[in-house]
Amino acid sequence: MTDAAHFASGKGHRDENFPVASRLIKPALRAPMLAFYRFARAADDVADHATASAEEKLAQLARMEAGLRGEQGASCHGEALNAVLRERGVTDQHALDLLEAFRRDVTKHRYADWAELMDYCRYSASPVGRFVLDLHGESQSIWPANDALCTALQVINHLQDCAKDYRALDRVYVPLDALASQGIGVEALGEDQASLPLRNVLAGLARRTGTLLDRSRVFASGIADRRLALEVGVIQALAESLASRLLRRDPLSERVHHHPLEVVGLAVRGGLRVAVGRRRRMRGSKQPDLHGSRG
Repeated sequence: MTDAAHFASGKGHRDENFPVASRLIKPALRAPMLAFYRFARAADDVADHATASAEEKLAQLARMEAGLRGEQGASCHGEALNAVLRERGVTDQHALDLLEAFRRDVTKHRYADWAELMDYCRYSASPVGRFVLDLHGESQSIWPANDALCTALQVINHLQDCAKDYRALDRVYVPLDALASQGIGVEALGEDQASLPLRNVLAGLARRTGTLLDRSRVFASGIADRRLALEVGVIQALAESLASRLLRRDPLSERVHHHPLEVVGLAVRGGLRVAVGRRRRMRGSKQPDLHGSRG
């Protein structure tokens, strides 16, 4: 396989669990964000391809990196993003970090503990938000809050899809030490319904994700761009709801994803929370701690 089209899943930005360049974003910035998304989507499709060999996947990811660095004819997605980055004056490091995560997806199918998973999320999740912040000209001082939210979103996706990832790709993001603490192994993810020990594992990880969301709750407050702040508020509200559901629902046998009407309600709630907070700060309220607690 040498053509990116052979790896394409057909999935687009409207199929994701969280908003991607929604209409809350400034119109002039939606196209650059979608170029970044298409690059990430193409790399994700490569890493998740059901029949391509690891060698084929790594070779295709190398072509994407070459295109990202400006090599003509290497990768249409890489070249398209390269043009956007040059036009906007944004570093290519965020996209390069993403490629590192997708290479790990090809070569690493197990994570020993939470620390290993967090290191993976540093490359698979945080760069997405950092790119968006750079594109909007936001301060790097809010990166810690961004990283907390992006990591939480990644872990939520991992927990929702834990059975599918195991069955289809033999890939397990649930830390092995968490499974071992309940006396079970990865094969528990292949059952039709989660056992009580597995439910305990998933609930524990959902609680740790909730801690990340506690740290990211101030994120929108530190964003200068009002429209981006509203989008982050919406995403925060959706993530908090999903993390709460994962404490109560079994992703092996129950629906965790939101229905469309639920998304609308949570989006309104999240947006209003941000709008009210911004109005209060304009009246002289104290600025939030955007670095969050690391405890």
